[in-house]
Amino acid sequence: IMTDQFRADCLGYAGHPDVKTPYLDTLASQGVVFDRAYSACPSCIAARAALHTGREQSRHGRVGYEDGLPWNYAHTMAQELSDAGYHTHCAGKMHVHPLRNYLGFHSVDLHDGYLHCARYGSVPYRESQFTADDYFHWLRQELGADADVTETGLDCNGWVARPWPHEEKYHPTNWVTDQSLDFLRRRDPGRPFFLMASYLKPHPPFDAPPCYFDLYSPRQLRPPFTGSWETEEYLKRNGRVFNSRTGPIDPELIRQAQIGYYACITHLDHQIGRLIMALIEHEIYDDTVIVFTSDHGEELCDHHLFRKSMPYEGSCHIPLFISAGKNVLPHMKTGTVCHSVAELRDIMPTLLDIAGVAIPDSVDGQSLLPLTASPETKQRVWLHGGHSYDDFSNHWIVTEKDKYIWYSQTGREQYFDLASDPHELSDLIFDPARQDRIRELRSCLISSLLDRPEGFTDGTRLIPGRDYPPSLPSAVMP
Repeated sequence: IMTDQFRADCLGYAGHPDVKTPYLDTLASQGVVFDRAYSACPSCIAARAALHTGREQSRHGRVGYEDGLPWNYAHTMAQELSDAGYHTHCAGKMHVHPLRNYLGFHSVDLHDGYLHCARYGSVPYRESQFTADDYFHWLRQELGADADVTETGLDCNGWVARPWPHEEKYHPTNWVTDQSLDFLRRRDPGRPFFLMASYLKPHPPFDAPPCYFDLYSPRQLRPPFTGSWETEEYLKRNGRVFNSRTGPIDPELIRQAQIGYYACITHLDHQIGRLIMALIEHEIYDDTVIVFTSDHGEELCDHHLFRKSMPYEGSCHIPLFISAGKNVLPHMKTGTVCHSVAELRDIMPTLLDIAGVAIPDSVDGQSLLPLTASPETKQRVWLHGGHSYDDFSNHWIVTEKDKYIWYSQTGREQYFDLASDPHELSDLIFDPARQDRIRELRSCLISSLLDRPEGFTDGTRLIPGRDYPPSLPSAVMP
């Protein structure tokens, strides 16, 4: 189960005081939660490249956001499982190029959400979302030739929120569940299956059905986190809906964004409940392994920010758990939490390991299967993340307990003690007692960037101001 723009902390089992996720909480209780999971390049395309290839960002080549580059990877998660005899299907978001690139799945029911590059301009007819996206095609058959998700007036990356105007059955979250259930109906019963239920939500627009808004509108919600280190400079300059790197200036709009985001999450949770019930009715739940995660998070006005691509927890910290029916993974320690740092690149080798399929040499990730039996094991000491993002371009090193950040254009550094300050409220970069640790993490970043073509380091120091394009040559190589 893949989601889009889902923060790691916006779950009942994660202790959020407001968000209600009963079905996901149930699944998590029957598995192992990886509470230090990250998206190393936290935006849609780069994150999905890590998921589908098992590679780290400098090797899959997508180090920022860039549409229109072909996906020509020799080894993908779905292809390896298809070759091993699995009946494979994706329902929902792929966000690859071209739109109908199946990446090894036998079939895809596609809905990528609103993609600017695939809707207007010089896009060939066959590559237009209105032609290639199955949900848009279906919606127009159901509601008329002009039906579109833009009818609400909500931007696909904005924080404005309002309820879905049609019957709930027409919502894209319901549609992904419907297509997933249809695959379970028509799958080959003589073969094992791999289903990727790939939901667009809670990615904006925040347009859940009205009953989900009603759950949160009356509540007093926890305000966003604002630290001692940030200023309102960018907020005052960019706090408008069409430049949504920051959150809104208006406190009421901040509250409405939270309501809309949480409404999308609970709606999604209930649709996942439908999926669970279908597995039970098909009598395959006890034989099924379920992995739940997201491509990246959502700042949701923390630190005055909105959306993703940033090095802070709201953006890069993602949910991840592995749950299993009673007939599979007998050694799993259910109801436990693993604190080892994990990343999206680990999902492909984990699934292949569970399926007994050889893991290709091209894969950089590590199987998490051993950690389900020994959650106390430490598999990765630190993780390098980063994102090309204009003036906000960044690199970071995160461990189970702390994080070092370097902004590559300005040279600005930050350090957070996540163990005592999980919401990054206090920047300790100038704390004399932390300088040895900061130097240690800085050296980890230097070693990770040493062979990168941008020239971020000479091996002894970090060099700011280098060009940081969103894609490397490896992005278009097989």
